[in-house]
Amino acid sequence: MENQGNKIINIAIVDDQLLFRQGLASLIADVPGFHLLLEAETGKGILDQLKHASQLPDILLMDMKLTDLNGPELNAILQKEVPAVKVIVVSIYDQERLIYRMIEAGACGYLVKNCDKQELVTAINNTMQTGFYFNYSTMKAMRNAAAHKNQSLRNINHIPIELTEREEEVLKLICREFTNAEVAAQLSISIRTAEGHRNNLLLKTGCKNTAGLVVFAIRNGLFEVDL
Repeated sequence: MENQGNKIINIAIVDDQLLFRQGLASLIADVPGFHLLLEAETGKGILDQLKHASQLPDILLMDMKLTDLNGPELNAILQKEVPAVKVIVVSIYDQERLIYRMIEAGACGYLVKNCDKQELVTAINNTMQTGFYFNYSTMKAMRNAAAHKNQSLRNINHIPIELTEREEEVLKLICREFTNAEVAAQLSISIRTAEGHRNNLLLKTGCKNTAGLVVFAIRNGLFEVDL
């Protein structure tokens, strides 16, 4: 297990179970390139630390059920106040409706607490590299949710979203976990142009982050989940 990138990844943990929190902290300490920046047992505790932190974490590992705030409540505040922090949910709950709800609301990944150490490391690395980590359970939850959605949802406030052919190409590559550099190489464009297409997609769709773009693509039939 190791950090695949060159950059130090700063990580925060919020979980009200001391033993589990200590276990995560120990795991993080064992991975070169990972650094535990903050930890708290309550939602208000982590929010206070983030508010006064001289440096924000790159990744926040968040439990779904805390003593003061639940996952959706805390995530909503985080998305509003510190949108640059990428949230990965680590929870005992594996219901598809909860997984879909959290991803649609801006979380970049969802893991159950019985996942192995390697998957957690992979989730953190992938989220840093591509903006999200969706495992089999997450993709299945999104596919099943999309099957029950009206496929005419490609709009914001009932205004149709028009994507160019190139934007759809970029979106499909994003769904396949391509980085900006890999998108650029695949389409023979510059990295800056690839970044521009990604930003345009975020603006047009109203998605909060790259994970949201994947949700949008699946929900609107632009990307099929092969499970």
